Amino acid sequence: MKRTALAPLVLIVSLFFLWGVANNLNDVLIKQFTKAFVLTDLQAGLIQFAFYLGYFLMALPAGLFMRRFGYKAAVVVGLSLYGLGALLFYPAAQIATYGMFLVALFVIASGLGFLETAANPLITVLGDSRKSEQRLNIAQSFNPPGAIAGLLIGKYWILSGIEHSEATLAGMPAAEKAAFYARETQAATGPYVALGLFVLAWAALVALTRFPAAATAQPRNEGEALPWSEALVGLARNKRLIFAVLAQFFYVGAQVGVWSFTIRYAQEATGMGERDAADWVIAALILFMIGRFIGSALMSRVNPARLMAMFALACLALAVVAAFAQGYAGLVALTGISFFMSIMFPTIFAIGVKDLGPYTQTGSSLIIMAIVGGALMPLAMGWVSTVYGSMHLAILVPAVCFGVILAFSLSNARAEEA
Repeated sequence: MKRTALAPLVLIVSLFFLWGVANNLNDVLIKQFTKAFVLTDLQAGLIQFAFYLGYFLMALPAGLFMRRFGYKAAVVVGLSLYGLGALLFYPAAQIATYGMFLVALFVIASGLGFLETAANPLITVLGDSRKSEQRLNIAQSFNPPGAIAGLLIGKYWILSGIEHSEATLAGMPAAEKAAFYARETQAATGPYVALGLFVLAWAALVALTRFPAAATAQPRNEGEALPWSEALVGLARNKRLIFAVLAQFFYVGAQVGVWSFTIRYAQEATGMGERDAADWVIAALILFMIGRFIGSALMSRVNPARLMAMFALACLALAVVAAFAQGYAGLVALTGISFFMSIMFPTIFAIGVKDLGPYTQTGSSLIIMAIVGGALMPLAMGWVSTVYGSMHLAILVPAVCFGVILAFSLSNARAEEA
């Protein structure tokens, strides 16, 4: 590797860390806002709905922007939106309305939509296409440390550990109750403002760093010069890409759903406090990180699609156990899912965009749009939990998602080994 390319590489790989922080702070916000705004599980699911809706709506505009201005410019715009959305937590806390926080999360996710649309395909095209799954898994291995950092920030700087029962709250004087809700509402402000300032500084650093021509030049290939609509029509005939979009929709929905409600599940299963329950999410992310490294290593020996099929089957089995087992047995099964989820996002992505050539950016946008699954599956889980009064049964929603991923994995494994 040339020394001049080291700084851009570090800056791009760091993006996987930075969006891990934002994604997993949401898992803490669900618990925090449930307490601060007295929300049902269905209402709390709107946090992920607003967040992942931003991905869905911004993926295609990000792809168009990238086609016109290149990867680097898309990264700068993405970081700028990310930082702006984090800073919006300050006025949201002053207004003290749930809806304003949702707007801030939507802006953050819009920025992340730009970042993921740019960074993922950039990693896959930098080298031998036969190693694209492994290369992207290695880059994505920096995402779990960011996710863990986000949860630690949430545990120690957002969650207060104060959880009043309904009876206690009902017996409080009005002024004391209002002060409690105000403190809980504003708890997230400081961490998010600090994060926003850091991300904006990182955007400036990216803007001032010299990148290789491939990251900054406008696409010159005839295929990328096609009108967007024609490119979409051409890609619609690619069955592997379409199946990858569907699989990514269900994978992200499963991942976000499992992590979003682990704290609620742990409290329902064992009665532990919110901070102790947050430790189980951290444990899940550590397993996720370990699984990513082990999975990346195994891909040099095992067909990536075949390996993902094995992991998907394990996730499906563990989700069924978590849905019906009680106490710590179910919680351990739910936590164990994260080890086997670890390779799914980058492997699905790399399989989907493999050999797309001049259409890689367009195909990337479609797969990033599928992240909207993270908006819908937590809502489905919240609905099941609210209607049936059981967070355990809600885990059957991600179980179905893992079934779809298993089918996608087996389909591609057979095709590649034929």
